[in-house]
Amino acid sequence: MTGINLDLLSINTIRTLSIDAVEQANSGHPGTAMALAPLVYTLWNRVMRFDPEDPIWPNRDRFVLSNGHASMLLWSILHLTGTRAVNADYEQLGQLSVTLDDIRRFRQFGSKAPGHPEYHWVSGVEVTTGPLGQGIATSVGMAIAEKWLANRYNKSGFKIFDYNIYAVCGDGCMMEGVGSEAASLAGHLALDNLCWIYDNNHMTIEGSTAIAFTEDVATRFHSYRWNVLHLKDANDIEQIYHALKAFQETEGRPTLIIIDSHIGYGSPNRQDTAKAHGEPLGPDEIRLTKRAYGWPENEQFLVPEEVRAHFAAGIGARGASARRKWMDLFAEYRVRYVKLATEIEQMQRRYLPEGWDRGLPVFPADMTGMAGRDSSARVLNVLAQNIPWLIGGSADLGPSNKTLLTYPGAGDIQAETPGGKNLHFGIREHAMGAIVNGLSLSKLRPYGATFFIFSDYARPAIRLSALMELPVIYILTHDAMGDGEDGPTHQPVEHLASLRAVPGLTLFRPGDANEVVEAYRAIMQLRHRPAVLVLSRQPLPTLNREKYAPASGVSRGAYVLADTPDGEPEIILIATGSEISLAVQVHETLVFEHIRSRVVSMPSWDIFEQQPQEYRDRVLPTAVKARIAIEQASTFGWERYVGDNGHVVGMQTFGASAPLKELQKEFGFEPERIVRIAKNMLGNLPGNNR
Repeated sequence: MTGINLDLLSINTIRTLSIDAVEQANSGHPGTAMALAPLVYTLWNRVMRFDPEDPIWPNRDRFVLSNGHASMLLWSILHLTGTRAVNADYEQLGQLSVTLDDIRRFRQFGSKAPGHPEYHWVSGVEVTTGPLGQGIATSVGMAIAEKWLANRYNKSGFKIFDYNIYAVCGDGCMMEGVGSEAASLAGHLALDNLCWIYDNNHMTIEGSTAIAFTEDVATRFHSYRWNVLHLKDANDIEQIYHALKAFQETEGRPTLIIIDSHIGYGSPNRQDTAKAHGEPLGPDEIRLTKRAYGWPENEQFLVPEEVRAHFAAGIGARGASARRKWMDLFAEYRVRYVKLATEIEQMQRRYLPEGWDRGLPVFPADMTGMAGRDSSARVLNVLAQNIPWLIGGSADLGPSNKTLLTYPGAGDIQAETPGGKNLHFGIREHAMGAIVNGLSLSKLRPYGATFFIFSDYARPAIRLSALMELPVIYILTHDAMGDGEDGPTHQPVEHLASLRAVPGLTLFRPGDANEVVEAYRAIMQLRHRPAVLVLSRQPLPTLNREKYAPASGVSRGAYVLADTPDGEPEIILIATGSEISLAVQVHETLVFEHIRSRVVSMPSWDIFEQQPQEYRDRVLPTAVKARIAIEQASTFGWERYVGDNGHVVGMQTFGASAPLKELQKEFGFEPERIVRIAKNMLGNLPGNNR
């Protein structure tokens, strides 16, 4: 390797590590990593403000690899820069985040070099990517967060937040609709701290993009109000450097840098670009490629010491200096602005401020009641005033979801007012989900809202919230058939079952106004779990808590709401949400007829399953076989609680267009019918004397 300059030596180290790792795993995508090595090298070693010794320093630049199949780019750069690992308690552990052994075990169980970037699993990964378009969409949330943080916390002489967000993406990210949704909003908000770098290689898994993707991307982004730069040579690191500097000098617009590249650049057999994209190169091709690089042909996972030293002198020294200066500045800031500094420190650890639940409402008993969305609005406006960094909005449904913050000074997030609290996502549910993930990754506490039925559009991002363990709040209203006349297109049936199935996602469906309060109280204390709050459109009776159990039972997922006046229950009625009041009506009828009945409110299956077995058995005694679950949704899953002898009053079909009362009658959500079911059940149970 005599005579190779350090820039090229570093670039070829990234390339050969990627080639060797994919070959050893016999799985992966070497081509993009080979082609984009010059870009990633230039960005990290010459431009980005990032300290490998402290990869969670609050004012670091963020790097998002949206085309996550090229993850070897990230594992190579994290290893070569010496990025250190951080544990869940935000303490630097000292060892490398990604070791050379991890790279040797690329895509293997337990390796810190998995097949796609995984947040929480590998320090230095800012966001989990893989589903194309999600990374760039999430980066928009990161950019909004930086603008918000700078607006609130920067003071004269104290620029606490002024970082940039860089996202690398490919043709797939450009094709996925979520990227378009997010790009449109980013242009509207003039996010000049955001730079997307588009690897324009004209290649996807099926072959040339000419078979499906022939649009003028540059013109599209011009129409979004982006600054667009076009580089013809992906290997010209000076051209790349100057384009990145041009981004930093651009004001009032996000920047898209289009880089023309060739998949598997440097491979002598570049005709076989589809193979280089999605398969190992094979031993013969690897030898020829390394020969073209001037690399020892039989060496594997070779990292020249000069390369480590070069990165240490570049990003290592520059990042350490920037972090030290920031830490010194923040020490002065802490003295001058005690309250604001405390907020920043609390945010970084996902702590809540003292008095965060001060002033939460207590709703009096009221048979007329209040819609879940209305009680939610009351709670949300209290919490947003107590928690400065609680922000969010709706996908154009704020007046209907009741998620608009209306207290004096709340304000809207716009290009001219980045410090507002109300974020208007427009009719972009998918991008909304990704953007609130980006806000949460930046340590704000965000919420996003839409109708429950339209959670389908946000579903991929909701899943990633759970995968990344982000405490995002999804407020989903119009929870069942309350939107009656709009018909089955607006009536969620399978959605409760679907979202309950997502690991790590906590779902609440509260049954009255006070259960809404307690659901929020539980949700706000989740530090590493997203939550879905499913709320009614129609008024629900506010239960008399002097007669029935306190709503604080929500914190345990399920609780005994109403019980038989004497002895053990003969039958248990389990319900959620708008069906709670229906279950109470049935219970009162049964008790009047001397049938020992119990009502269990179960707003959260997930939280209930986390309770000790002793508590669960107290709520649902195993000896009581007569059980009825009542929910205006798919019956799927309820068998775990009602058992073989139980019955589920639910939906087996889609809904229909009609007023709510007609729908309740048509689909059997009436107290008289459920009373009959209960009596028949008790009469038919083996050994029952009734």
